Amino acid sequence: MRLVAAFPRPVDVAVAAARSCYATQLVSPEQVAGEHLRGEALERARAKRDALAQALYLAGHHTTFQHAHFLFALEGVSRQFVWSFLHAHPFANSEQVSQRYVPVAPEAVYQPPSLPQPAQDCYAATVGRLHAAYRDLVSILAPVAEAELLKRFPTWRRHPERLARQTQRKAQEVARSVLPLATLTSLYHTVSCLTLFRYRRLCQQVDVPEETRTVVEAMVAEALAWDPQLGQLFQDPMPLEDTLEYQLFTEFCQASPQQARFRQEFDRLLAGRTSRLISRGQDNEKAVAGAVRAVLGLPAAELSDGEAIELVLNPARNRLLGEELNLTTLSKLTRALYHAHYTFAKKLSHAADSQDQRHRMTPAARPLLWSAVDEEPDVVVPTLIRYAGEPALSRFWQAVERAWDGAREVLRRGGSREQALYLLPNALAVRFVESADLLNLVHKHRMRLCYNAQEEIWQACWEEAEQIAQQEPYIGRWLLPPCTVRKLAGKTPICPEGERFCGVPVWRLERKDYRRLI
Repeated sequence: MRLVAAFPRPVDVAVAAARSCYATQLVSPEQVAGEHLRGEALERARAKRDALAQALYLAGHHTTFQHAHFLFALEGVSRQFVWSFLHAHPFANSEQVSQRYVPVAPEAVYQPPSLPQPAQDCYAATVGRLHAAYRDLVSILAPVAEAELLKRFPTWRRHPERLARQTQRKAQEVARSVLPLATLTSLYHTVSCLTLFRYRRLCQQVDVPEETRTVVEAMVAEALAWDPQLGQLFQDPMPLEDTLEYQLFTEFCQASPQQARFRQEFDRLLAGRTSRLISRGQDNEKAVAGAVRAVLGLPAAELSDGEAIELVLNPARNRLLGEELNLTTLSKLTRALYHAHYTFAKKLSHAADSQDQRHRMTPAARPLLWSAVDEEPDVVVPTLIRYAGEPALSRFWQAVERAWDGAREVLRRGGSREQALYLLPNALAVRFVESADLLNLVHKHRMRLCYNAQEEIWQACWEEAEQIAQQEPYIGRWLLPPCTVRKLAGKTPICPEGERFCGVPVWRLERKDYRRLI
């Protein structure tokens, strides 16, 4: 844990911002700190600052604490922790080492510090087997990946280095499905002072209370070294036993496990899909069209619903949709899209959901793995592994079985649920419910309907767009990939991916004709 950069004087700035609301001119942080004073006057000024800071905090006037930010460099944290805590909320920004493109070293594994001695050998042995399976799958899948790449890019035969690099990356991307959730990662992570307060208060949660508290306490220590005045504001962590999730897990899930019945019920709801539309606004098209007319001050007789929706969703009319920056939240007209809402039931692998949750404005209710996982292996099999057939499938399932065997043995030898979950693979199936307003769904689909997107997220977005189009054709026709949006908006090059171009001119296709590339 290392504090890379921080906003100067967080407490002084928060108090200055609050006092400025009631002053004839802005109050400076230097004034708040009493830098122009000496002796008793200085002491009184700082006592006044500290009292007002605590009053702001306790009264819930927390926007004043959002001005100051901290940039942390985190190394040696587990992907399970990042998924469960750091990326499970919208108030942070991260750039993380990619498992898709960076080979994973065998030693890059989180070791729970409190793991009982009898369970340590089993934990290490399971991790070793999963890493061996990862390396085997990379070797098995490489020829299959190369053949598929050459179908799309036959000229790559003349560029062996590029072909080898892309083949290796594709094989790694798929083989990572058997890596344990304990796999280490590194990332830059930026949060506001307010978010750090929240981290401290709720750092003990199902599913990773031990690791989360360790990391958060290290972040807090760095922040206090930067500004000791923050010490008066941090609350003690809420005990794990006092959290609602823990209480309900103990009351319902631990006492009477129902995981198998839940999985069957949820999968019946999906009906074979990755993502199923289960709820939407009562009349999304009329809501959007009415909002457009309200912005323009036009009656319905002058602008029909279909025309209004096209004005805001057709990139040929609304050129902001083709901009590299996501400018839609700054446009009065495009903000009309906020008023359409959708809810989906989804099933992704843990690895894919780790990518999906980076879309912070499409929030989801994700499972407590302590209650969702039982002794039955439950995974999403990557498309390339299914396509490759034997021996890839056998090696994949062998690794999955060993992961669950290892987790069971860790529990039997005195390990906790938190420690056992680290051994489960990236392919672990995650079932959840996700919602989005149309403004943010358009942006997400623009990013993830690209053939270069992670395969499961691409599939989910394609299914979502098709289902919306069936119910709301005026809206659904404009849920498009980046290349099609850019073409309609008159942007060049049409594909923004450069040398990562997927090889398919998708902008010439109807969405119903898209086919996921292996």
